[in-house]
Amino acid sequence: MIILKLLFILFGVVLVLWGRYRMKKDDAFVGKTQTRKNIFNFLLMGEASGLGQFLGGILCIIIGIISFFIK
Repeated sequence: MIILKLLFILFGVVLVLWGRYRMKKDDAFVGKTQTRKNIFNFLLMGEASGLGQFLGGILCIIIGIISFFIK
């Protein structure tokens, strides 16, 4: 059971890294700065922007850590 919790945290780390990469590299239709492009992509396409993967990864890490304390 502890292996599944660690894999969930590892999956969260991978999502965070992938989201960070996508936020730096993705281009959008609208927006002058990279931050505005990321927000537009997030609102338009959801997880496809990189911001969704980043936030989902953080959520996976938090849930994985909380699961160690809940039995």
